[in-house]
Amino acid sequence: MLKKIGLLSSVAVMAFAFNSASLNINDKDIELSGRLDVGQFNYNVQPNTVFIGARYLNGNQSHSSFASNSNGYYEVSFLMLKKVPNTALKLGLGVKLNYTQANLAGGTRDFTSLPLGINANYRLPVNFYVPWFLDGSVYYAPEVLSMSDANSFFAYRIHLDAEVIQNGYVQLGYRSINTNYKVNSVTYNENYNHSFYAGFRFQF
Repeated sequence: MLKKIGLLSSVAVMAFAFNSASLNINDKDIELSGRLDVGQFNYNVQPNTVFIGARYLNGNQSHSSFASNSNGYYEVSFLMLKKVPNTALKLGLGVKLNYTQANLAGGTRDFTSLPLGINANYRLPVNFYVPWFLDGSVYYAPEVLSMSDANSFFAYRIHLDAEVIQNGYVQLGYRSINTNYKVNSVTYNENYNHSFYAGFRFQF
């Protein structure tokens, strides 16, 4: 519970300083996220290179391997992103802290992990009315970076963004979030959410 309160507090504080925000939905799930560009507040950091972010996902059990799933997924993140010279590609390295719960083995189990990952963003070489971007990420936490009842974590997502207005994007994507638990020496390989989604992203 204390971890959940801590993550919620971090999200609330950061929400007032976000320079981008996203809303993604499908027929069952809703996802909110925001990102702070550290370079806008620290002159020693180049803009658009270092980001702090937060995410909340309310995933439905129909897009999950759980028999019942009414628990939210919370995440805070740190990302360093750099443009590859003479290309339209940006690559980044990141770390996340996440938290969720599951009803397993006759009780409520806490999941906390510290996954490491890579991000990539590529501006597609097409001029079909508006600019188009392909974005993806992969994050993994082995057992050594998993806490509480967590055994491991693996997540990936890929989405296509179209900048329909300046600093306003439409997103179409797919995500998969595996939260694997270990309870009393028994491993439960569970997928918290796997689904297609659509939404919007705004930059400020």
